[in-house]
Amino acid sequence: MELFIDPDDGRSVTRQLYEQIRDAILSGRLGPGDRLAPSRAVAAELGIARSTVTDVYGSLAAEGYIEGRAGGGTAVAGGHEPYPESPSPGALAPTPRSAALRRYDDNPQAEAVFDLRAGRVDPHLFPTVVWRRCVLSGLRQASAQYGDPAGTADLRAALSRWLASSRGIIVTPGQVVVTAGAGHAVDLVARVLLSPGDVVGVEEPGYPPVRELLRSHGVDAVGVPVDEHGIVVDAIPSGARLVYVTPSHQYPLGVVLSRRRRLELLRWAGRHGAAIVEDDYDSEFRHTPRPLEPLHRLDRDGRVIYVGTFSKILSPALRMGFLVAPMTLVPAVIAVRQAIDWCPPSATQEALTAFVDGGHLGRHLRRVRAAYTPRLHRIYRELLDRLPAGYRPLPALAGLHLAVVGPDTASQDDPSHSLMRHGVLVSSLRRTYQDPGPVTGFLVGFGALPTEQTAAAIDALATGLTGR
Repeated sequence: MELFIDPDDGRSVTRQLYEQIRDAILSGRLGPGDRLAPSRAVAAELGIARSTVTDVYGSLAAEGYIEGRAGGGTAVAGGHEPYPESPSPGALAPTPRSAALRRYDDNPQAEAVFDLRAGRVDPHLFPTVVWRRCVLSGLRQASAQYGDPAGTADLRAALSRWLASSRGIIVTPGQVVVTAGAGHAVDLVARVLLSPGDVVGVEEPGYPPVRELLRSHGVDAVGVPVDEHGIVVDAIPSGARLVYVTPSHQYPLGVVLSRRRRLELLRWAGRHGAAIVEDDYDSEFRHTPRPLEPLHRLDRDGRVIYVGTFSKILSPALRMGFLVAPMTLVPAVIAVRQAIDWCPPSATQEALTAFVDGGHLGRHLRRVRAAYTPRLHRIYRELLDRLPAGYRPLPALAGLHLAVVGPDTASQDDPSHSLMRHGVLVSSLRRTYQDPGPVTGFLVGFGALPTEQTAAAIDALATGLTGR
């Protein structure tokens, strides 16, 4: 531990050192068995006499705080129950804007018998062996210097090729910017295109973290209703500078934005001079043979910013994603990216490049689709059969969760709270609405649920809803 001497302190040097070491032991910052630096090294570091340090060590040893060890050296003795240090009161306070933000998942590390929260993936499907080889190769090739804020040229080229083959999106590598996930991509877009007071149209219900992110920029995130065809274009505020949509698998309801609505949305953006952020959420996990056409493919004016992430394709732990922007925006996006955190991690980029170019990503996606699609059908049937009266699952053609809507009873508590007490974790549907009113329901994620546990999980869920 670092020791300090304050020449203006009225206490002696010996007393200052003694109290610093003793307090570190009593608070638990130094635990039993932790070695103390040799007295000669401490004296040299602080520029004081060695005898001063030995006097301090002697007093601590006499009081049982430290002890000598065989073979030399001094270590913290056992037998002292540490007391946690209380953090000092803060004199600072957040701005009203940031203080008003809410977390969507209050306890992401919560555990229960069945974790059915949306956004969870099956860790057993992660391609550990192949990814390890790519990481080792990446470490050998990664630059030891700061990199390009937009990402390595090789990864941007690999992503442009992958988008062309998997989604039919034809872009140049120069339009691709590597990000730390989809949220980071939206943040960059907001910093480049929006100013405080601007209006943004977001889906209602929608993805709360993006809504809160926009509000952190002082933007008015106005909810736009969603029906069975997706976002209702006629309800978008005429003054909106940007519209954020999840057209391939709307979060949270799971509907797909119809082709007619897609064209309407593009025409609306053209008339109003607005931008569209297409978060291609869950498009990789489609459960029908027919591909879901991206908005970006239909865009002829360069108004769509396409956002993707590898959080569920591979793992949330990687924190890797990307955006595809019109060339008119790319320089500003890159400059903002550099101002925030300079550049993406080079070793991870090299690993991801090898994973994509080696064909591993395509093979991995085929494997996980083959695992997730039967889970979707199984859990949908179980929900239809087992849910109490008044609850019903909404069908979905893509993604790793199903939305369940319940009775329209305004006084009813959020079911996610009562289910937690029965050992079942689900995501709240009510919290996806800005104005939930009498909304009752929840989201059932099946990504991390083994197929053989489906019946038991839905049985526990049904029991929790009925209160038995």
